[in-house]
Amino acid sequence: MPVSIQFRQALGKLVLPALILVACGVILLGKADRALVERLRMQTADLLAPAYSLVAWPQAKLRWLSGNLQDIRNLEAENIRLRAENESLRHWYDVAAALADENGTLKANLHWIPDNAPTFVSGRVVRDTSGLYARAVLLAINADTSVRKGGIALDGAGLVGRVTEVGKRSARVLLITDSSSRLPVTLESSHAAAIMAGDNSPLPRIIFYPQDNVPIEGERVVTNGEIESLPAGLPVGHVHYVRPGQPVVVPAAALDHVDILRIFDYADSVAPPDAPGRVPLPPPVGGTLSLPAQFQPHADQGLHG
Repeated sequence: MPVSIQFRQALGKLVLPALILVACGVILLGKADRALVERLRMQTADLLAPAYSLVAWPQAKLRWLSGNLQDIRNLEAENIRLRAENESLRHWYDVAAALADENGTLKANLHWIPDNAPTFVSGRVVRDTSGLYARAVLLAINADTSVRKGGIALDGAGLVGRVTEVGKRSARVLLITDSSSRLPVTLESSHAAAIMAGDNSPLPRIIFYPQDNVPIEGERVVTNGEIESLPAGLPVGHVHYVRPGQPVVVPAAALDHVDILRIFDYADSVAPPDAPGRVPLPPPVGGTLSLPAQFQPHADQGLHG
């Protein structure tokens, strides 16, 4: 049945007010019964989910095809780059093999004795804002794990800190950036000894270095082994000057997002021998210290022999 022009115009004028009324009704219904509206919304989404999948499938296929075409277009350049990398790796492989042979020969000539491999325990870090320290993390460990106070915490890049407290299932690690941390270090390029002091900032300070041998910008910082449980050569970071005359250490370890740590036990790795010629003294008896018999003065010699 044909519809008059006047009816179509009137219907067109009523569409917008009708949609506004429907929208207001939906809003009021949502305020009155939220559970009903949420259930209707989820049912509508469930009904439209297959349609969404049908629409997304061609788009995913088109993206996959476009990516493959892009890879094919770049295939020649990628092959050239890989050939150049293979040639460079082959060269450095030959250099490394020659150095390994030379190193083995030198060790054999020097009768080199390798260091004992330290034991370590791995654990996941739990963020810890409590305790006595401002920069410390809590490490979750197993109950049968042997972690001792003073253990060295390392991640994949370098030194993180030292174990200060040990519990049955956790251990607290004091980070090298804490204000309570003081570690003796060596500056590799300038060969100078210094103290790395944390100040609760991301960059520990370098203090007590020789004034005639100042740290060099960018040089590596390693431990120097003056502490018994902290061996020499562990990577710490590199030197940076925040301003003239104030060198700091940029840590090699990612201390802002520590996740997995390894706790190394270096306490028993190197046992220093007794000094040559050392004579063990017996414990004092009755509060006086007596010398061994061979060092007792004879009656006829007196104190001056």
